[in-house]
Amino acid sequence: MKVQLRDISPGTYQPHFLHAEDNDWLESNCATDMWIEMLHSLGLDPVAGLAFTTATGFGGDQWTMFTYPDEDLRCLYGIEVHELNVWRPLVEHVEEQISFGNLVSFDVDAFYLPDTRELTYHTTHQKTTVCAQMVDREARRLGYFHNAAYAELGEEDFDDIFLMRADADPVAKAMPPFTDQIRLDTMSPEAATLGTVVARLAAHLSRAGSENPVSALAKRLQADTEWLAAHDMADFHRYAFGTCRALGANGQLAAAFVDWLDQREGGGLGEVSASFREVSQGAKRIEFMLARVAAGRRVDIGQAMAPLEEAWAVAKETLTARYGR
Repeated sequence: MKVQLRDISPGTYQPHFLHAEDNDWLESNCATDMWIEMLHSLGLDPVAGLAFTTATGFGGDQWTMFTYPDEDLRCLYGIEVHELNVWRPLVEHVEEQISFGNLVSFDVDAFYLPDTRELTYHTTHQKTTVCAQMVDREARRLGYFHNAAYAELGEEDFDDIFLMRADADPVAKAMPPFTDQIRLDTMSPEAATLGTVVARLAAHLSRAGSENPVSALAKRLQADTEWLAAHDMADFHRYAFGTCRALGANGQLAAAFVDWLDQREGGGLGEVSASFREVSQGAKRIEFMLARVAAGRRVDIGQAMAPLEEAWAVAKETLTARYGR
């Protein structure tokens, strides 16, 4: 039996403008991109919920893996997210939850996701997260949000995602993936008012540390140049994802959020959005420089990072002065 929430298909689905081809970064990370498209498909505005991007930081070896916090989803969209206890075959849970009107997100191996063709599909094993909104067990089809797309998989990929093959790894079957139930019965399309968005922004700014995270990242990038020069391009791409690419995507989403706020607050935030865009665009320059380091060339990362550090400081100081608690 086929169960689904929205009548959408990969061939006709139009991604949100945050995933448009002309952006600096086509994707940020799997969880955030998945939520952007899920909210978009539900007729909600994902940009209104991006206040968290203004208060991210650096965790010592990588930029914070930012995504929509559960509290923001609850306050701004009325969406409840709860961990799902997987005690039966996962496909049975997915089928039943969708029949209840819920979405289901769970960790999978990108090796079996056809939307990653020419990246990891049937070539590289890599953990990622998808959100199912359609499943047809008889036809062996799954409709899911992943990164910047809505896609479908089927047949052998369906069997592998749900560990339904006779030769499926028994250890993997005994260790179910982390799974979330995303309840939509309390969804409130009108909840993301300006007042609620500003309140969430103030909450995020209040928890942001006093140190500049871009400065901390700059120091780590400089310290890692020798290590990077001694490794291959595959290591470079993995390293870049958690550093300069994450920073750049963060800046791009933060700029979009500030533009949204500026339009509704009557102006005055143009310098902030421009600063975040400098972070976004500057991170692309840093990525190219790190690629040259990986190729054995010397570059001055510190000098190149200085404008990004200043831009982040300006954006944070201005937002905190206006919206901080």
